[in-house]
Amino acid sequence: MSTPTSTRRRAVPRHRWVLAVVLIAAAASPVALRYLVFWPLDQWQVDVDVYRDAGVSILTGRPVYETLTEAPQLLPFTYPPFAALLAVPLALLPFGVVGWLWTAMQVLATTMTTYYAGWRILRPTGPWLPLALAALTAPMLWLHPVGDGIRFGQVNAFIVLACLMDLREPRPGLARWLPRGALVGLAMAVKLTPGVFVVHFLVTRRWREAATAVGTAAAVTVGAALVLPQASWAFWTGALRDSDRLGPNAGTSNQSMRGLLLRMGLDGTGGTLAWLALVGVVAVLGFALARRMYERGDSVAEVAVVGLLACLLSPVAWVHHYHWVVVVILALLGAAPWLDRRRLVAGVAVAVFFTLRLPWWGIDWLAQRDWPEWPGRVLQNADVVGGLACLALLWWVARRPPAAADVAPHVPAAQSAALGGRAP
Repeated sequence: MSTPTSTRRRAVPRHRWVLAVVLIAAAASPVALRYLVFWPLDQWQVDVDVYRDAGVSILTGRPVYETLTEAPQLLPFTYPPFAALLAVPLALLPFGVVGWLWTAMQVLATTMTTYYAGWRILRPTGPWLPLALAALTAPMLWLHPVGDGIRFGQVNAFIVLACLMDLREPRPGLARWLPRGALVGLAMAVKLTPGVFVVHFLVTRRWREAATAVGTAAAVTVGAALVLPQASWAFWTGALRDSDRLGPNAGTSNQSMRGLLLRMGLDGTGGTLAWLALVGVVAVLGFALARRMYERGDSVAEVAVVGLLACLLSPVAWVHHYHWVVVVILALLGAAPWLDRRRLVAGVAVAVFFTLRLPWWGIDWLAQRDWPEWPGRVLQNADVVGGLACLALLWWVARRPPAAADVAPHVPAAQSAALGGRAP
């Protein structure tokens, strides 16, 4: 008979959790020091500055979508009004405090994502779980999409965690009191790209989850409209359709398939048609793969596939949007990578690939006018290529017979707990 989760947790010595916190903080310190201590002040936490300014706008009555951050950035708020409401607490704190607090919260969210996505690896470690979690989290903090999220003060760590908690089997304890689809809906109300999970729910005929996600997003959006009617009108009738508010779509930072085509010079009607064709092919294959992962009970791989689709199919996917790679790596590793060298090699290879800042290497290469151009162009689009390669690797995983430890049965939460499948 399996030991209840709560008993296993009490069996872990407290000092190991303290040591794990110290190790995770130490692993995060190179990134934090680089972007919070040594980074130029005029580029310091520019995105969380945007969120905080939206909260200030609400408190002071100025237009949310017409206000820009201070020079030299002059950035507008691009998220739905519900996200602006969530930013109000940030406006009550000094900006310097917000930057450090936001970084700590991103590290915590990444740790929790590693915990939930890597639970199959962590569960057998027993009383050594805290140190195993620290060892597994440390390299995730060095991935360049995670580092860029810390650099700018982004929200992607929280979006990934919310969607993972909503779909993972067995159900995480922190999410058990919410109906399935609710966390995806809240994520959609903050950022539109998690809407790909609704498409996935429809493809897998999970009508209730799809309705819950859409209903939750609609409910909080209507609530935000009642509180902020002018801002809501400005966003849904104007700011949402203004792609220029997002920055230069052809820049290296846009690692979507559309960004790749724009950098290749395929713009205008021809470029749009080429992009739509690519989107169609990748969407059909990608959602079929996600459905296959769902049917075989591998919920971590399921989330990894849909998360990659959110980046690849979107017109704009900045480098830090690829925070989903944390889930991808753990999906590739599976439950016992030490018993399957090919899965271990795949997971480590993806981790190394996304630790290297290849798109920026491409920019440095292209700055050398005497060097051949094509290697620089390949490097410049590395994250797009890497995202497609990750889908191919996950397709390879889906074609392999599933190991019992890699899958979770699709049973109600109460039945799962009765069978010993209680979530952490």
